[in-house]
Parts: sequence; structure tokens; C-alpha cells
Amino acid sequence: MERRELPGIADIEAASKRIEGVAVRTPLVDSPALSKRLGREVYLKLECFQPIRVFKIRGAYNKLAQVREDSVVAVSSGNHGMAVAYSARAFGKKCTVFLPENPVKEKADAIAEYGAEVVKFGKYHNEREEKAMQLVRETGAALVHPFNDPDVIAGQGTCGLEIASQLPEADSVVVPVGGGGLISGISIALRAKSPRTKIFGAEPATAAKLSASMSAGRVVSIENPHSIADGLIPPSVGDLTFRACSENVSGVFTVTDDEILEAMKVMVREARIFPEPSACAPLAALLAGRDVDRLGKKVVLVVSGGNVSQKLLGQILTS
Repeated sequence: MERRELPGIADIEAASKRIEGVAVRTPLVDSPALSKRLGREVYLKLECFQPIRVFKIRGAYNKLAQVREDSVVAVSSGNHGMAVAYSARAFGKKCTVFLPENPVKEKADAIAEYGAEVVKFGKYHNEREEKAMQLVRETGAALVHPFNDPDVIAGQGTCGLEIASQLPEADSVVVPVGGGGLISGISIALRAKSPRTKIFGAEPATAAKLSASMSAGRVVSIENPHSIADGLIPPSVGDLTFRACSENVSGVFTVTDDEILEAMKVMVREARIFPEPSACAPLAALLAGRDVDRLGKKVVLVVSGGNVSQKLLGQILTS
């Protein structure tokens, strides 16, 4: 039977060894420009410097290293699919990725370049998940869930291990929230290695599933989640990620698409980083200034990925 418990610090440390030489230990750098603007010490954890420009490689590779099946299936808005395709190629496994009908072109192209079969289907995650499960039943392939999986969470938690060793004196870490895999893994690692550090999430106001779930005390599904931050719009968190966040996360900020776009502009112009919209939700929360005093003086913003479309990047650079 598949393990359904949250990973512990030993699982995250084991994942760190598995992914060594594949996922990189990303830089954690201070940003004088952002620190001056925001009146606190701001540090950036640059997951956009991973080989596929997104943190997802951590969890996907850790999962596939333990999958026995010869073929795998993923449901994704783009980044998870890239990570699974990249990892499947490394392990010599067949890979099928279900994407939305209108995915970010650069992400879809990269998935195909890594050798995966790309299936564009449906508008919402639940539609693609049903189609993927049908293929799993028909072929016996392994489904690699984007966030609600202990091995995926453990892999994402290696980012937290790095933060704890790079800046143990951090007062808080702010993490983008899609399905909750990244914030769950980071929160488990930091609770074990740097318990004084608080963990906060940042998610689109139009896809505020973690905020709603933590308020309700149960997993809540959002109807018609949408945002320019395409990596942050699953309709709900998972039962495992909700449990981790309930135990470890101090709060969740919600931000508008306009605030995310403004944060992108600031990141490009002042920090000289080229992030995708999803990666800008933490900075958007700080720029909006809503209840951010609880973050403390040393704040780490997780820049989760850099797979921004050329069209959107062009608009940001010329606006």
C-alpha cells in the first residue's frame, strides 16, 4: 500500500542524497535594492537557477528514483510536467504529461523536448486528473502527483534544508502556494532545523485555497481558480499538504494579479532576476504591505521558478 504519512526530516535528508548531482543547491542571496525598498533584510532563494529553472525537479526526481514502473503519468500546468519529463528521461522511463488546453508554450515545448508525450486536455486540473487516471488504469503506469505525495513533499523539503543551513537566523520564509508541496516540505525541514523561523504562504486571491482551508479547518476546493500565476491555481491543496501547513505554517497572504505583475517588474528592474509570475507572489505580499510586520527583519522569499513566457517578459520589460 502506498505510504500516506507526511515525510519527516529523515525522509528529507534521504531525498537530499538522492537528488544530489541532479538538482542543484541554489543560491540564497541578499537583495540590497529590495531591502531598502521594504525596510527589512530581504533574501532571495533562487530556485529559478535549477537545471529546468524551477524547484519542481527536487520532488519529481526524488519520486521517480523510487518508482518501479516503466512508465509515468503527470498532470500539470507546466512546471511539474517539465520536472517529471526531465526525470523520466534520466531514468529511461516513458512519460505522458497532461497539460491544459492552452498551456504556456515554452513549458509545453520543453516537456516535449525532454521526450514526454504531451496531451492537452481540459481547462481545469480536475479534468486532466480524471483523464490521467484513466490512462493509469489502462496501462499500469505510475501517477506522479504534483504535490500530494510524501516523496514529492520530501524532495521539495530539500529546499528548506538548504535555507536552514544558508541563513539559520532567518525570521521568516515566504513561499508561493499552488497545491502546497513546496511550502509543506520547506516547513517540515525548517521546523526540524530552524524552529525559530516562521513560514508563510503567498497565493493568488482568485485561487486562495490554502487560506480558505486553514480558515475552515479542512480542505476547501475553490470553484474556477484562475490567475496569471499559472503554477498557483490548483483548485485545492491535498490532504497531506493541508496537514503539514496546519501544523507548521504561521499564515497565508493573498495577492491580486496586478500585485503579482508589479512584483515581477520590481524583481526584474531592481533585483535583476527574471522570475515567472508564480515566483513573485511572496514579493507581491511584501510590496502590498498587508500585515507584514509579523515577518520580522530577516525575510527569505522563495523565487520558485523562472519559466516565464517570452511574451509576458517582453511586456514587463517594455511597460
